[in-house]
Amino acid sequence: MMARRFVADFDSSAAMLRALAGFLHGRDFPALGTHRHTSPLFEALLPVVNRLPVPRREAAYVRSGLAEALTPRALTHFDAEALSRWVVARYPRQRYPAAVVGSSNGALVHLCAALGIPWLPQTQLLAVRHDGRVPVDEPLQHLDFAREPARHLLESHPDLQLHHTHDANHDRLLLRGLTHFRVKRRRLGIAYVRFLEDVLEPGATLFVSECELRWPTLRQGERHVFQHGALGGASPDEYYLGGPRVEEYLRRQGSPRPRWPTPPPDSDSPEAEWGFEPALSEDLQRLARKRRWRLRRIVYPEPEALSPLVADLYRHWYRDRHMPLGRLLVESSILMEPWWALRGGAVPFWMVLNTRPSARALEHYLDASEPWEALYLMLCSRGVESIGLAPLQRWRELLSRGLDRGEFLGVDEQEYPRDFAAVVRYHPAVKQAMAARYPMPERLDLKRLDAFLRQHGDRYPVRWEEADTSPRHSSAGVSSWMH
Repeated sequence: MMARRFVADFDSSAAMLRALAGFLHGRDFPALGTHRHTSPLFEALLPVVNRLPVPRREAAYVRSGLAEALTPRALTHFDAEALSRWVVARYPRQRYPAAVVGSSNGALVHLCAALGIPWLPQTQLLAVRHDGRVPVDEPLQHLDFAREPARHLLESHPDLQLHHTHDANHDRLLLRGLTHFRVKRRRLGIAYVRFLEDVLEPGATLFVSECELRWPTLRQGERHVFQHGALGGASPDEYYLGGPRVEEYLRRQGSPRPRWPTPPPDSDSPEAEWGFEPALSEDLQRLARKRRWRLRRIVYPEPEALSPLVADLYRHWYRDRHMPLGRLLVESSILMEPWWALRGGAVPFWMVLNTRPSARALEHYLDASEPWEALYLMLCSRGVESIGLAPLQRWRELLSRGLDRGEFLGVDEQEYPRDFAAVVRYHPAVKQAMAARYPMPERLDLKRLDAFLRQHGDRYPVRWEEADTSPRHSSAGVSSWMH
């Protein structure tokens, strides 16, 4: 089976990979980069889906998720190395002064775009079909269904770690027909190593993106955990223990349960979608030592912690280029546009979701930064009035802080949060908003990044650490592909 077939188009890491790879090829990011040749058709059809009655619209959304999901039988053909080869093949084969490996992050995509460097994700999503045989609000039944496919996957891939996630808050619609496996690489593998050795310049810098976010889990094996819930509007305690907001949400969804039946967690693991698994660090250290690369860790406590730093870096860069500084482009989840941000002279600020915590993160940034003449906002809808969803009025209040204008980009305000056509409307809306065009700059030099960090780095909860690459043991345990 082709490696491409295993990739879920709406996975955060896959979308971010396509956005950055497209940028490095000199391209923008229409329709999430999945249908470049057919995006005009999708841009015409999805607004039609938005006008369907809600049950039919939700059914169409579920079918789109099932179309890219794997059956348990198909999952037995999964090949992590083939997928790694697919990842590295997205990027231009040219020489780079640096690269990043590790946690997925939208702000990181903009950092890499500014530096003109690739990023290799540690985590990727495999969606596994159950075709409606498992009720959405029965997480343990999802766990039982997935136990055998998980066993086969891990037996054939000893270098992977599996995080089986169940989020009936944000992913409620998709869970009607599938369950989510997120796999994390504990080893780099041949494809990643060869790519880095082929494209990095002598004396290059290898960055490690390390999101420290963790989540309570139920351990299923040495390399297998079950994560109930995910980062967003509800807390881990609400997922595992319930509470008034959970009871009210489930009642609105027509569920007979007052809470999700799950035993208390017995472990604590890197968060499935965003967290960094530190087992990968050993390979990164060995490779950097072998190639005499500088190894630098970018360590941050949660995904949005990187967003203010990257936004301010862009504003600082624009100031040096004598450009206007007053336009903020706020992105949501997988809706992003690194190419048009730079082409339009907009400062990018990335949010994880369209929830109240993300709205607070944006509000805190607006409070701390100089006033903005124009604010532009994309919102990625998941089709559910989930716990912690930020209502449109909250977003309008934030947009009102633009001195001259504040506007949604590609958002159908009548249909939010079931605004599924936003995944195609965001791109033409961004192009239209970026009416002022600027020449694409040369890549930001690493020395200028370091100068910015020396001057301003203490303002952010992000650590930039030199990693130790000194030998700690003999090379007897080093894999053959490292020699």
